[in-house]
Amino acid sequence: MKIALVAAIFGAALPALGVKLPLKTSSRWILDADGQRVKLRCVNWAGHLEANTPEGLNKQPVSHIADFVAAQGFNCVRLTYSIDHALNPNVPLSQAFASAATAANIDVNAMNTMYAQIVEKNSFAASGTTRDAYAAVISALWERGVMTILDNHVSKASWCCGLTDGNGWWDKGYGYTAANSRFFNTDNWLNGVESMAAWAASQPGVIGMGLRNEIREFLLQGTFNGRTDWYNFLGQAAGRVHRANPDVLVIMGGTQSTTDLTHLRTEGNIDWSAWAGKHVWEWHAYEFTVTYALFKADCEALQQAYGLFNGFVLAQGEEYTAPLLLSEFGFGMAGGPNTGLSDDDDRYFQCLKDYVLGNDSEWALWALMGSYYVREGTVDSDESFGVMDHDWVGLRNKDLPAHLAPMFQVTQGP
Repeated sequence: MKIALVAAIFGAALPALGVKLPLKTSSRWILDADGQRVKLRCVNWAGHLEANTPEGLNKQPVSHIADFVAAQGFNCVRLTYSIDHALNPNVPLSQAFASAATAANIDVNAMNTMYAQIVEKNSFAASGTTRDAYAAVISALWERGVMTILDNHVSKASWCCGLTDGNGWWDKGYGYTAANSRFFNTDNWLNGVESMAAWAASQPGVIGMGLRNEIREFLLQGTFNGRTDWYNFLGQAAGRVHRANPDVLVIMGGTQSTTDLTHLRTEGNIDWSAWAGKHVWEWHAYEFTVTYALFKADCEALQQAYGLFNGFVLAQGEEYTAPLLLSEFGFGMAGGPNTGLSDDDDRYFQCLKDYVLGNDSEWALWALMGSYYVREGTVDSDESFGVMDHDWVGLRNKDLPAHLAPMFQVTQGP
């Protein structure tokens, strides 16, 4: 389906070029500088893997991908990065791709070929750095009215997530275990998110900073001390991000891989007075999410679980009330009997969609990517959840716009 046709389908859902920044929060709402509601309708774009470069630039020019994003009606992109990148931003792209081959244990010639393809399609890459690639993406998106959230996905650049990848829990936290924390250097993380926030102040269109993707405890971590580490370290990071860039929203999720905020009810709210008016919660929900596994056979029970674990923060008038961004959800786009969705994915998505529509909350679909430079040792790895096809030309599932259309509507407000 051509981009122009998709744009015609969404019509009024196209990004609002008139949004006046910076954004702020009031109760459960995100507002622009004029006090008008801004509903975030986002798509995820990964850049946190071994090359430390937003994916897909070997397939298409940045301008083509940004055109596509805007044409779908998305008004923001959740753009992911690693702490490796945050602390080493000026690595030449040629070097980044050669180093990625070593990190991923693959043939360097394959990565060098990809870099050459990037240069062919994106001239800035001939002498550019990984930070230049991020800047090019953010700029191209904002030229089309699409905002950016910079999300710290991992510390060590790699695929995410698991309980043995070393990126899950702070190394200074209670119950250290190397399997889950060996790369999560707490000081480097704090310095990294602060550095990215400071840089983002020079990048028009960056409206939020995600502090850490899918924080996850393992064995004794985070369980026996009232989530003290969560309050401590996220509080430190939020304060440093806000001081470095007071304009951006500060986005944080719960434990159990961004699925569990229940400690806010039992242990109390995090003290957000240092970044008041900027706080946003986030949560994740997939068909395979373990936190909700016991409930997924019954949609009503599953929706109750969504509310019990995360959605309760939208209840107005509570100390923890704030906007809630479903920052990751998604499903296979490779085909199935339900306008491209499998039976399991269709059952999951219809239930989740109804829940999100019921509270008209913010969301970010996983994922834009049609493919990766390298993922888990596979070069040019396909993304079956990708909105775009393998070559980043157009839609992988032509029925996706119809699936998402109701979620673009704004039905509630302050």
